[in-house]
Amino acid sequence: MASLETGSRSSTESFTSSDTDGADSAKTSAKTGAKTGASVLAVVPTVGASPVLENCLRALKEQRLSSGRLIIALVDQGPKPVELPSGLVDLPLRPERNLGFTGGTNLGIAAARSRWVATVNDDFVADDGWLLRLQEALEAQPKAAAAQGINRSAQQPQLLDGVGLGFNRWLQAVQLGHGEPVLHARSADMHNDDGGGNGESSPPREVFGVSATAALYRRSALEEVALEEIALGGGASATKQIFDEALGSYYEDADLALRLRGAGWLSLWVPAAGGAHQGALSTTSHPPRRLRWLYRNRLLVVARLLGRALPAALPTLATRDGLDLTRALIAGRWRDAGAMLQGWGAALKALPRYAHRRRAAIPRSDLRHTHHPPWT
Repeated sequence: MASLETGSRSSTESFTSSDTDGADSAKTSAKTGAKTGASVLAVVPTVGASPVLENCLRALKEQRLSSGRLIIALVDQGPKPVELPSGLVDLPLRPERNLGFTGGTNLGIAAARSRWVATVNDDFVADDGWLLRLQEALEAQPKAAAAQGINRSAQQPQLLDGVGLGFNRWLQAVQLGHGEPVLHARSADMHNDDGGGNGESSPPREVFGVSATAALYRRSALEEVALEEIALGGGASATKQIFDEALGSYYEDADLALRLRGAGWLSLWVPAAGGAHQGALSTTSHPPRRLRWLYRNRLLVVARLLGRALPAALPTLATRDGLDLTRALIAGRWRDAGAMLQGWGAALKALPRYAHRRRAAIPRSDLRHTHHPPWT
């Protein structure tokens, strides 16, 4: 999950507006990419705020594949084109406005055909062998739609950013293993001697879902669970939404994980694959805005998931959120409390689009224990 807003940018050579600006460039790049026959399309949305964007792209460029070729699509959504050395990006896209993580990623996915789609935050730097290990895992398991590795915290490399997604008893999406020592995940991969995906590795393990921070998806699975057709920003050709653009930058990958699981697909954690995630370096938003999105999107995603079973879950949702609100008020965090209330108000306004009377896509009982890391 990532938020895309303005911030600092790197320097050297630039993708100028004459090369990639606006809708025409998006159309041209899409047509070019469609003829490439890529095996893996890596989509990196950015606004130029990440100081490790160049490292991110270099690490991707050096990735190996089991077969086929890799195309790197950079969806440049900042106020000015990012400046990068030549040769790091195969498919530059420059929409007319900032489409956010979800819209930018959807635009990139639609820009070229491929068997596999990698979503990569602009503040994630992959280890050597990251993409190869994920691709091999999905090729070996035809029922698996997505895979991710060990995402480490770049600021505290000894700690995990996460190894997958799950839901706790409060129906909150959680990053599996977040904040735990990396050694816990490494102990699950006893034969991976260097942590970079180069040694003999233990088999992948099933997790409920994967984080779009750095993951590889099977395109056919994404297309199976895609949402209604839309016209992408910047005037590009109509396509289906893989990530729900109404969710912005929070819970969008949890929503996709639920749709994939509901359609019978599996997700994998691959201990031999890894990388470092900078986290908040790609966003300048302050906590209240983040809280508004989180509390809004959680209710909407749960409503889409549970359908006619939503009323039975409302006491659980209200209890958890009520506790959060009470703690914020006691601590004098008035802005946080206001953001929670605003999030609920926004959720109620958008709820008719998500609520339905069908059976739950996944029984609520099946979500139990999905928040435990795969090594427990």
